[in-house]
Amino acid sequence: MKKIAITGGIGTGKTYISQFFVKMGIPVFYADEEAKKCYEDQSIIDTIRSYFGREVFTEGRLDFKKMAQYVFQDPSKREIINNLIHPTVMARFDEWAEEQHAPSVMLESAIVYENELEKFFDMVIVVDAPLEVRLERIKKRNPNLTEKEIMDRINAQMPQEEKCRRADMVIDNRGQ
Repeated sequence: MKKIAITGGIGTGKTYISQFFVKMGIPVFYADEEAKKCYEDQSIIDTIRSYFGREVFTEGRLDFKKMAQYVFQDPSKREIINNLIHPTVMARFDEWAEEQHAPSVMLESAIVYENELEKFFDMVIVVDAPLEVRLERIKKRNPNLTEKEIMDRINAQMPQEEKCRRADMVIDNRGQ
């Protein structure tokens, strides 16, 4: 079975493009959706509490907005979360891939290169779009984010140009 990663910075349209692969019969695993499920695991919550303290909790529940302030501004905090969540997500991807009856499967994730996940795939496709298009998409999808919060998220990721340089294939998605 061929394993393909589809990646690109926030707002490039990875999910939009991955839907075309689904229509072609290639199953797609959405890493962000699976990562969110990890936060339901009490051991992960306990580990987050031990590293971040109560500052990222509101009324005893993990507050993603507060955590984002730490994670997207402090690379060491981001690394803690990545090291906690990504091994679990990749294990779940492997289990999911084994259940698929297709010659190829895909994993959609914005941070393939940032977490050195490319080594697990036969091919990496990068979805690309100009920054102004990305900003417009992000604002439309997340109107509650400030310009600074958006730029913190963009700047927390590897530069888009570097992702394109490393890619096996680049899909220009400036139009959608």
